[in-house]
Amino acid sequence: MGSEITAATISKNIGQVRRDPFAMLPFIGYNVSDYLKHWLEVATWTEESKLPRIFHVNWFLRDENKRFLWPGFGQNIRVLAWAIKRLQGKAGGVETPLGYLPEEKDLDMSGLDDVDLKPLLTIDRALWKKEAAAIREHYNKIPGMPQELVKELDKLEAAFD
Repeated sequence: MGSEITAATISKNIGQVRRDPFAMLPFIGYNVSDYLKHWLEVATWTEESKLPRIFHVNWFLRDENKRFLWPGFGQNIRVLAWAIKRLQGKAGGVETPLGYLPEEKDLDMSGLDDVDLKPLLTIDRALWKKEAAAIREHYNKIPGMPQELVKELDKLEAAFD
């Protein structure tokens, strides 16, 4: 996961992507690879069916004119409704190398006539190849990076070759 450095962080690198989840790197008081290993171990503490399901959304995707593709915060419930239905087994999804995406028919877009869902529901392979390379660069900076994460990145890169 990555996030852009914003004005909320005192930095000259506003807009640069950070690779540490939730910008936690400055607050991790021990070896970051041990920290990551700990969170990977959490999954072994219980049955898979009891683990939370994770949905990742980029509300801030922009078009070539730098305009947001998603219609705004007040419309997020439309995606959340799909996620809830998916958890209940009442909605489908298209499998991709990044996980499952809703189909256009799965999102209730009633009342919104000017939203083009196609770019929101399409994976830009070239962009993700660059993203995977940036993640690899970040991983290479962490001594003892858990191999489970490296293997997942290997699979992601292979999917976009």
